[in-house]
Amino acid sequence: MDAVEDEALLGIGAFARRARLSPKALRLYDRQGLLPPDRVDPVTGYRYYRESRLAAARLIVRLRGLDMPLATVAEVLAAPGPRAAELVAGYWESVERRVAGQRELAAHLRIRLSGGEGSSDMYGIEQREVPEQLVLTEQRHAGPEDLPVWIPAACDRLAEAAKAYGGVAAAPFVVYHGEVNEDSDGPVEVCVPIDAAHTGGVAHAHRVEPAHREAYTTITKAQVAYPQILSAYDAVFEWAKREGRTVVSAPREVYFADWAAVGEADPVCDIAVPVE
Repeated sequence: MDAVEDEALLGIGAFARRARLSPKALRLYDRQGLLPPDRVDPVTGYRYYRESRLAAARLIVRLRGLDMPLATVAEVLAAPGPRAAELVAGYWESVERRVAGQRELAAHLRIRLSGGEGSSDMYGIEQREVPEQLVLTEQRHAGPEDLPVWIPAACDRLAEAAKAYGGVAAAPFVVYHGEVNEDSDGPVEVCVPIDAAHTGGVAHAHRVEPAHREAYTTITKAQVAYPQILSAYDAVFEWAKREGRTVVSAPREVYFADWAAVGEADPVCDIAVPVE
């Protein structure tokens, strides 16, 4: 190696200090293919890095500061600027979704472990009158792990069928005719309201949902996840018991927002229970 190359290269210790990385981390990133040295002495095995590699090394430090997995770091390093920015944004959105879900799960566990104390503070309960509705339906037995896939798919199928009857007339809702948990599978019914003027002329599976009064609470996208959602159900049932209201029909979830377009903290759903 000539004098010019000597001046252009930094030893692993100097490079590590300037990059704010440990030599151990540099050796790990070498093994992972993230930051291989520019030269390895064939006799001593000592690693050398060009000073121009400091920008990549410092970027790795910052990406790891986001707890980004090494495989994702490698994708960011290999991508051109705009694509790299998209990868970082996509990764951070996934982190925020996970943290939002974990936050709600922690709140759910706190309520359960404290015997239900605090649920009334988390969920405001309101009442409303719901008119009679003609609904297209799809029903099946399902476990908690099935619902995130089946409910949106069933809603899409029923919304498509509703086009033959003038389209969807009100917010779709999901009725739980039985418990859905690790030991029970419903059944569960997805309902999409259509114009009542089509009564008597509907070829698809359908029924009339009777008019009723219901108590309900509104929850966010993050709170819909199982088992967090159970705390909202508990809050509505506890309110009905406290107020002396008799539950007269199966509980349901009313989905009023565009799921794909809203964030984890946005309201998407009402947890509702028909009461006397």
